[in-house]
Amino acid sequence: MLFDKNIEPSCAYCHHGTALGHDEYACIKNGLMSGAGSCKSFRYEPTRRVPQALPRFVSHEMNDEDFNV
Repeated sequence: MLFDKNIEPSCAYCHHGTALGHDEYACIKNGLMSGAGSCKSFRYEPTRRVPQALPRFVSHEMNDEDFNV
């Protein structure tokens, strides 16, 4: 969930990190960090988190029997 309280810490969506490039973040507290890294100063910033995409609905795999109860 996007606003879940039990978020696993990651520099990719920390308030202190700024994206530099592919999986690199400049942290105010610790300097250069990887996106998977984290530290004790982690502060969750929900606007930086990208939610997972929903699976695509493929209608040609369905038939009328799938919708009958």
